[in-house]
Amino acid sequence: MGRRLHLVNQLVGQYPDIPFEAIYKEDILRSGLAFSEDALRIASGYKPKAYFIFSFDLVPISEMRQGEHLRAPEEICLISGRLSFRRTIVSVRLNPNSPYKIDMSGDGRMLLFLDDIEVCEVEFQKTPEYYWKRLKNGKPITDIAPTIEWGYLLYLTIFRICQYFGRNEECQFCDINENFRQQKKTGRSYTTVKSVAEILEALEIIAENDTEIQAYTVTGGSITSQLNGQNETDFYLQYPRAIERQFPGRWISKVVVQALPKEQVQRLRDAGVQIYHPNYEVWDERLFKLLCPGKSRYIGHEQWVQRILDAAEIFGPSHVIPNFVAGVEMARPMGFPNVDRALTSTAEGLEFFMSRKIVPRFTTWCPEPLSLLGKANPEGAPLEYHVRLLRTWRDIHAKHKLPPPPGYGEPGIGRAVFSVSAFMDVIPSVITAS
Repeated sequence: MGRRLHLVNQLVGQYPDIPFEAIYKEDILRSGLAFSEDALRIASGYKPKAYFIFSFDLVPISEMRQGEHLRAPEEICLISGRLSFRRTIVSVRLNPNSPYKIDMSGDGRMLLFLDDIEVCEVEFQKTPEYYWKRLKNGKPITDIAPTIEWGYLLYLTIFRICQYFGRNEECQFCDINENFRQQKKTGRSYTTVKSVAEILEALEIIAENDTEIQAYTVTGGSITSQLNGQNETDFYLQYPRAIERQFPGRWISKVVVQALPKEQVQRLRDAGVQIYHPNYEVWDERLFKLLCPGKSRYIGHEQWVQRILDAAEIFGPSHVIPNFVAGVEMARPMGFPNVDRALTSTAEGLEFFMSRKIVPRFTTWCPEPLSLLGKANPEGAPLEYHVRLLRTWRDIHAKHKLPPPPGYGEPGIGRAVFSVSAFMDVIPSVITAS
């Protein structure tokens, strides 16, 4: 038995209250996926990886010898197999050196292997019909309005880069600017700033051809001064306002921007935004300053947290859903030295918010080598941290008798579609989402 398979089996046995599928999912997200040539040949006929904001890869495109960035799927579905997997949706993070590999069996099935041992079967998502269409200006719709979460969510990255530039400004775990550069270098259509007209044209095509999408997210890089003569609120506000005017109530509307002053948050709500994500990234104040230097300097940890609480007064606590990047708490050299201390800190933040009926969600840290933190921490955080975080998140959520966060689809193993962490997979499916 290989070392990684032994570790996974050990944690599955140690935490029987956590679905084993969620443990595999977290490990895949932190380790990435390798594909055989046969698997890539088949996958290239399915819904492709769109690089919707970050790279979410553990190697740069320049090191992908099989052209994986153009052939790999956006997500995979783990199902059945020798372990009888319940349906589990996982975001594809490419890593040719990963112990997890997708290959084709002799009878044509796609299989997931760990340390060369078969784990389960793999399914790819069919390409939506509208994915083949282009705007009048020739841009592919996948550049303007791709979907993730197995087709549940439209992801509208309006501004492809961030105005927090350089080591002293950028969030240390983020590769948005470097990913933009590598995508443009490959010649991919990767619009820097998407116009309102482009978004509306794309959504018109989608509205005519799709019945599966339930929500959309408007987001992009932070704006510290101005973009096209507008501050961050004015710039991003114009998109949901235009979408809701043309497609009133068609989709659940979500916006991911910085923690804004209360009066600016009210403007988002007035424009028809239903869910607001002022992501706090990491709870510990010391780490926030080190890992998010630009956000710390412009807004600050205390002000960021207060603005989340202020936003809850406007949207209602259940509709303010700040994200944190799970695992960066343990990043060397500044992070916590062991799992216990890291979890104690993270749990403090979860208790702080959930006791106030605000439910944070999290993205499993992908140590992207194009980010400053990824270069120094190629293996990310220990799998034990991620498994115990699932239990911690679930237990605090249950303690306060909270519903699943809205705008994420159904909860529960076998039902959840959120693909960049397993937090939705571990919520009991008997709980009804609001």
